[in-house]
Amino acid sequence: MPDRLPLFPLGLVLLPGLLLPLHVFEDRYRELVRHLLELPEPDRRFGVVAIREGREVGADGVTALHEVGCVAQLRRVTPYDDGRFDLVTTGSQRFRLTGLVEGAAYATGIVEWLPDELGPAQEAALLDRAVRSAFAAYLTALAQARGEDAQDVGDLPVDSVVLSYAVAASVVVDLADRQRLLAEADGVARLRAELALLRRETTLLRTLTALPAPELARSPISPN
Repeated sequence: MPDRLPLFPLGLVLLPGLLLPLHVFEDRYRELVRHLLELPEPDRRFGVVAIREGREVGADGVTALHEVGCVAQLRRVTPYDDGRFDLVTTGSQRFRLTGLVEGAAYATGIVEWLPDELGPAQEAALLDRAVRSAFAAYLTALAQARGEDAQDVGDLPVDSVVLSYAVAASVVVDLADRQRLLAEADGVARLRAELALLRRETTLLRTLTALPAPELARSPISPN
């Protein structure tokens, strides 16, 4: 069933399980935080939805929002004497924004909750292994492009859905790509999209590192 959820539009994509610190200084969001602090801890949450058009600051800054967002669960609040707040939140449940509440003191959306289902188990198992391998290759190519030593992938989540969000949060892509990963229908669809994305980005990184440095191409030829 549709529900109402306070919204915090941002120029980023929040993913389930991701830590998100925020500094609150606008009056409308100060009011939101004060309202949240009056609620029981499990109910202290708001929706983070990426801005499609516009900017974060200002009453008329946001002109369009993406459709799928993620709940930010309030974990820690640090108040300041002048009314500002520092927040620590974590991403939890996804939602689809179906409308906006008119006349609210702060942005409030009408939302439908999106389930986090795995999808076909057999395909999930194949994609899980392929994404883990592709992610390791991507991290190696990224380190080489940065002139750094390759690092171990570390302990990735065992659960395939959690893995899909961990990879989506770690890969260096633009907002549109990350938003598409958040909005995928289930874990299998997200892993499938990530596999293609990781292969694309790894190929680009390897191509860039294989090209001669521009300053060398412009330098005169030395006879030595």
